[in-house]
Amino acid sequence: MVLIERRTAGGNMIQGSGTMNIIRSYQPANGYIPVAAVGELAEIGFGMLSLMRGMSQSFETKEREYAFIVLSGTCSITGDASFSNVGERPDVFSANAHTVYIPRSATVAVTAKSDVAIAVATAPAEKKFDARHITPAMVKSKTIGRDNWQRTARIMLDETIEAERLFIGEAIVPSGNWASFPPHRHDFDNLPVEVDMEELYFFKFTRDTGFGYQRVYNDARTIDTVALVRDNDAALIPEGYHPVSNAPGADMYYLWIMSGRNRRFLSVIDERYQWMMK
Repeated sequence: MVLIERRTAGGNMIQGSGTMNIIRSYQPANGYIPVAAVGELAEIGFGMLSLMRGMSQSFETKEREYAFIVLSGTCSITGDASFSNVGERPDVFSANAHTVYIPRSATVAVTAKSDVAIAVATAPAEKKFDARHITPAMVKSKTIGRDNWQRTARIMLDETIEAERLFIGEAIVPSGNWASFPPHRHDFDNLPVEVDMEELYFFKFTRDTGFGYQRVYNDARTIDTVALVRDNDAALIPEGYHPVSNAPGADMYYLWIMSGRNRRFLSVIDERYQWMMK
């Protein structure tokens, strides 16, 4: 058992004894299902939207900005912003994502043109930017790491797309490989070295037997926990280093959602592992 501290939506720290529960599991069902409710992390809200062809779901963004990441299928988005033919891939492993950014103070309806699964990420916003459809051709894809910690990163919503806090991408991790490795953190606003951004991972696997392990720890070890992750699990990362391992036998996917005032792809590697970058 360890003493844990975690940030809350009010920006305060809560102390308690025990292992930190970082996993939220999603059971697929029609309609919108909150997975990590607003307030569980300081900024990020996360849910899944599953619609059968012809079904529709409305959203009022109010004081938050939204990103709709199409995991499979095709939809249209209408209302204060309108986009048709959003999404085309059959699954997350097949191709880059379609992503739609919707600003605060907007009302939109998502209508399924085929059976569709959509990840919905939100964060607080004071400014109002233009709605945007980020197509697969706009996604930045690159290989990160080497040996058994090599993976593919796909970045959809970064600092080149106007938004206030959200920063979003995907990772594809081969069977038996590690990701978010060497362990890194983004806990402090210290430009140009590091930015303060909390994070959430949402996992998928190519086989129903797939699984992995998520570790989250900080330098003081006031957070130090390891959790099993399976298909449709989300891992909450309020702070700290957060390496993840994928068991042999299936490829792993995770959607990563970051939120912070300084939207940059900057982090600090655990000093014990910095030699691996040389």
